[in-house]
Amino acid sequence: MFSFAATAQITLPKRTLVGVSKTSRTLSIVDPQTLQVLATVPVGPNPHEVVISPDGKTAYVSNPGNSDLHEINVVDLVNQKALPNIDTTQFLGPHGMVLRDGKLWFTAQGSKAVARYDIATQKTDWAMGTGQDVTHLIQLSADGKVFYTTNVQSGTVSIFENKLLEPTLPPTGKLPPGAKPHWDWVQTLINVGIGAEGFDVTPNGNELWTVTPAGVISIVDIAAKKVSTTIDSKIDGAHRLKFTPDGKYAAVVSVKTGALVFFDTQTRKEARRLTTGQGAGLLMDSVNNRLFVSCSPNDYISVIDLNTFTEVGKLNIGGRPDGLEWAVQQ
Repeated sequence: MFSFAATAQITLPKRTLVGVSKTSRTLSIVDPQTLQVLATVPVGPNPHEVVISPDGKTAYVSNPGNSDLHEINVVDLVNQKALPNIDTTQFLGPHGMVLRDGKLWFTAQGSKAVARYDIATQKTDWAMGTGQDVTHLIQLSADGKVFYTTNVQSGTVSIFENKLLEPTLPPTGKLPPGAKPHWDWVQTLINVGIGAEGFDVTPNGNELWTVTPAGVISIVDIAAKKVSTTIDSKIDGAHRLKFTPDGKYAAVVSVKTGALVFFDTQTRKEARRLTTGQGAGLLMDSVNNRLFVSCSPNDYISVIDLNTFTEVGKLNIGGRPDGLEWAVQQ
C-alpha cells in the first residue's frame, strides 16, 4: 500500500492519474509510474465521477449525494487548488460527465435529465429529460450527434440522436407561416434489466455493452436500437464494464465479490477470471496496458497488468475511492 505525499504545490509530470475519495472528500493527483500521490485537493461532500479538460489543467468532480445535491467541483490541477464550484441547482444529483468542445455534459439523476454547461459563459445552455429513474452514466459519440445513458432503476439504456425533424402539423391541418424543420434530440429506450449501470461503447461504435448486478450482460446493436445478445456472466454484483485498450476484451467487475472477468468481444466467451477488490470503477491505461480498479469498499485502487492479467500494485488515495481519469497537460 502506498502512502500520501505532501500536498504543497509541486510541478506535476505531464501525465497524471486523478482520482477521488468519498470518505476523505479529496481529489488526488498520482504519478502513474511510481503510484505515489503527489498532491491532494479538497472537493465536495460526495465526490463520485471526475473528468479532465483537454489541456489537462482542470478537473471537474460531480457530487450527486442522494440524488439531491447540486454541486460540481472545479480543481486547478496545475496549482493544485479548488476553483469556484458549478451550481447545478435546477438539475439535482449530477453524476456522469463528458467534457467536449467547451461543454460539460452531465447526468442529473435526481431530475431525470441530462444537462449541458457552457464553461465559457458559465451557464447551462441545454437540458433534456429522460423520464427515467436514476439517469446515471453518459457517453457522447465522437461526432457529438449521439449520446447514451444508463438509467439504473428503470433498467434501461437511452440512445439520444440529434435529428432534423419536420414541423408538427397543428389541429388546423395547416402549418403556420415560416414553419420549417428543426433539430432536436430523439430518445430511444432499450430495456436491459434493473440495476444496469456500467457500460461502454465498442471502439467502432457499433455496440453498447452493459451489465446488471445479476450478472446479465446486454449487448445493444446501436444501429438497430435493440438488444442483440445477452450473456450470463455468472458475476454476482456486477457493477462496471469497460473495453480494454485493444478492444479485444470487455472487463466486468463485481462490487460485491471482487470478481474481475474478461470477455472476448468476438466470441462473447469468458476469457480470464481473477479476484481483486470489490470494484466500483474502472479506468484503462492505454499507455502502459493496465487497468485501474477503484475498490471502494476496500479503500484502495487495484492495478492490473493487462499483459499478464495479474494484480501488480495497490494505490491508496483515501477511503472509498471512486472516479478515476487521466490528466495529460498540453
